[in-house]
Amino acid sequence: MILLKYKLIGITAIICAIIISVAVPATGIVSAKERYHQHISAALRPEDEVNDGTFNSHLPLVKIDTRGQVIPGYILKDENGKNLAVNGQAVHALTEDGETTIQAGISIIDNADTVNRPDDEPAITSEMRFRIRGNSSREFDKKSYFVKLIDKEGNNNPQPVMGMDAHHEWALYGPYLDKSLIRNYMWYNIAGELMDYSPNVRFCEVFLDGEYQGLYVMTEMITAGKGEARLPLTVSAKRSTFSGYLLRMDRGSDNPMKNIEDFLYYAKRTQFPIEIVYPGTNNLTPEIAEAIRTDFSDFEKALYSYDFDNAKWGYKNLIDVESFADYFILNEFTCNYDAGWLSTYIYKDIDNRFKMCIWDFNSACQNYEKIQDTRDFAFQNVQWFWMLMKDEDFVNEIIGRYRFLRKNYLSDEYLNNYMDETIAYLGPAIDRNFSVWGYTFEEYRPLDPDYRNPNDHESAVEMVRSFIRERGSWMDRNIESLKQYAKTSKVKKFDEDAN
Repeated sequence: MILLKYKLIGITAIICAIIISVAVPATGIVSAKERYHQHISAALRPEDEVNDGTFNSHLPLVKIDTRGQVIPGYILKDENGKNLAVNGQAVHALTEDGETTIQAGISIIDNADTVNRPDDEPAITSEMRFRIRGNSSREFDKKSYFVKLIDKEGNNNPQPVMGMDAHHEWALYGPYLDKSLIRNYMWYNIAGELMDYSPNVRFCEVFLDGEYQGLYVMTEMITAGKGEARLPLTVSAKRSTFSGYLLRMDRGSDNPMKNIEDFLYYAKRTQFPIEIVYPGTNNLTPEIAEAIRTDFSDFEKALYSYDFDNAKWGYKNLIDVESFADYFILNEFTCNYDAGWLSTYIYKDIDNRFKMCIWDFNSACQNYEKIQDTRDFAFQNVQWFWMLMKDEDFVNEIIGRYRFLRKNYLSDEYLNNYMDETIAYLGPAIDRNFSVWGYTFEEYRPLDPDYRNPNDHESAVEMVRSFIRERGSWMDRNIESLKQYAKTSKVKKFDEDAN
């Protein structure tokens, strides 16, 4: 029945794609894989809501059973209530046995033809390893969780969760700081239309040990998988070989072998070593880790060299230029300025070129704690982009690509429609969510100054809408100013043509 459901949804998606192609100017963008937008493709159901006094939802339901255990991963405090930290990193609670996760049960109800009720037969039932996830978000009242599906023997148990490709690792993201509820869902999906890969997402509602927790977004973790799942990366620990790898720039890993001292860390341009995400711990050997360190440092050395823009030795031979340009545009357009320093993913896949992958728009669109100047650019100062922006060709790629995207996926019309349709799709799930978390409009107001904190869901959405309107208008007028960062360096005495 589930397979039939998603075949029907696929047909609906094709029809919707035709409609969108008429409503939105032709983009010329061909995704490697057709993007599934839940609010479009899953919107048509025989029944969206049944008002019979029982809990029911048109969204999938996720039921979690901790079996009475305390969920690890919260940040430990000292006697004064301050966060415990070691080497600048917060200390997270472990289980009594010293584990980072507990074994718990999960069931997912996702009916093909009717609304979903907590007592319905689940589409998926599995054991899992489970913990709180995130960085600063671990302190939110509404937690986000890491889910690793396993079988009874403890082995990975890949499952096609809510129609997404089968895998065992998932992030269950709970919008809390984002009171519009839609930032990650919207920007992950839009990025998925432009870039080779962006995490797939599905809205759902969660019950934890029988208690309703509100609206969540089931999210693919950025890693490799079998078939078409996730990134096209492979590794053989036995042969000490790999094809492609995934790195994360954040706060490093607790596993020393996963932390590599790349060139930028050596040059003290980053505070923490970059972390190897894939290959994972089970398949990572010292030999593979060293090979990855050497290969990635060679890329950074080429980028930060005198010949960085040289046709033979420069960065263009090593990266997917459009991927980096799209990453710049999406994060700059949304003022998502944690990106490039934290929650930053870069990978090298089987085509042997480096690509970027977006992650975490929780603080984007003027949702950062401190007010941001939306009438400025910042990404020209971020890590690899600090050098890329010195190349006139790369700057022109950004300018041309931005102008192109403003006619379709980044147009005010497209983005406003996307928000309207997503909110309409969520429907009564929004009120149900705020029946639990509505107190945060008064009691949790972290944005400074205070007037920036929304007073209800409608004003939270309007905050995103007005930001997009103002930011897009400013960037339209000022995108050409990025050329100032591509002026020839005064210390470069000659160029390639003159030699």
